[in-house]
Formats: sequence, C-alpha cells, structure tokens
Amino acid sequence: MHRALVVIDVQNDYFPGGVLPLHAAEDTEPAIVEAIHKARQAGDRIVLIRHVSPLATGLFAANSPGSEIRPAILTAAGNAPVVIKQFADAFQETDLAAQLNGIDALLLCGMMTQNCVVFTAMSTDAQPFGVTVLEDLCAAPTEVVHRIALNALRSKLAVSKTEDIWA
Repeated sequence: MHRALVVIDVQNDYFPGGVLPLHAAEDTEPAIVEAIHKARQAGDRIVLIRHVSPLATGLFAANSPGSEIRPAILTAAGNAPVVIKQFADAFQETDLAAQLNGIDALLLCGMMTQNCVVFTAMSTDAQPFGVTVLEDLCAAPTEVVHRIALNALRSKLAVSKTEDIWA
C-alpha cells in the first residue's frame, strides 16, 4: 500500500495573531510536525495544502502573511509539493489528484476539522482512495465543533489516532 499524508491549511491565520485563531492550533502544530517525520520514515508521501483567497483582505488574503503555511510545517515537509486551493475541498480545481498518482490511501490532517478536512475527506475525488482522518492532528474553532465533525465523519470514513497509524 502506498500512502500519502495530506496536511491541510496549517497557516498563520489560524494561530494567535491571525484572522481566525482555532482552538488547540498551537498544540496540534507540533503533533503534525512529528507525524510528518513519522510519515517520511515510513516512506509515505507528504502533500501540503494551502488555502489562498482571491480577496485582498481577510482570511488567507492573497500575498498576506496569514496565508502562509507555518514555518515548522514547511521545514518538516522538506520538498513536499504545496497544492494551492480556493475551496474547502482540496481536490476542487487543484492538481491534488495528480500529486497523488500511485497512492492507494490518504491520511488527512489539518485545519479546520468541520470544513476543509471534512470536505476533502468526503470529496468525490477522494473516493478512489482509502481515506483516514487523523483526529488528533486536526483543529477547529472550538473543541465541541471538532468533536461533532469527527463523530459525523465516523459514519462515513475511517477516523483514527496517530498512534494507530505509526506505532
């Protein structure tokens, strides 16, 4: 089986000082960095997703510091491709599917659980893959929203903890 860890929207606007700081973002980021290292050691492909708004201001405004992927994520990911998106679904109008050529299974993590993670996981373009959402590597505006989104996903897809993927 060939897997890819897809890291969705771990960008400055979701952290303190950004446009929309998320609950537990500061705890989730180092856990994602550690998962990237484990994925690389396991031979898994890494793909980063970056949401960029066409608007000049606001969340993920084009060319703003808030739209940048967090430096620790970029460093850990090395030369991993970065897919730029404008919609919640990371497959919609992007080259993500091409980046996943030869991949059988997707491990999804990132920001925001109830939006971009869910929409990417449930995308019709994700159907050819075995999709697993890594629940301890996602963040949302509140813990309650995070948990509700994960509970809803469990009825459709695999939801796992990182320790169950990389022992």
